[in-house]
Amino acid sequence: MVKKIEFNKSLKDLNETDLKARIQEDSLRLKKLEFAHAISPLENPMSIRGLRRDISRLNTELKKRSLGI
Repeated sequence: MVKKIEFNKSLKDLNETDLKARIQEDSLRLKKLEFAHAISPLENPMSIRGLRRDISRLNTELKKRSLGI
């Protein structure tokens, strides 16, 4: 819960181009993790879920800004 709150607070400092760059960077990292997990099991497979949720939070913040909410 604390990680989510801190993550959302850190998003306020980023502008839209930084958000888009972070989304692309995290999406690439997610693909690499999923590929590595398919080859051999990861030590912590929950990291995939956390990264997927972080990407969703970034997309939500970007959408809020584009709508002006």
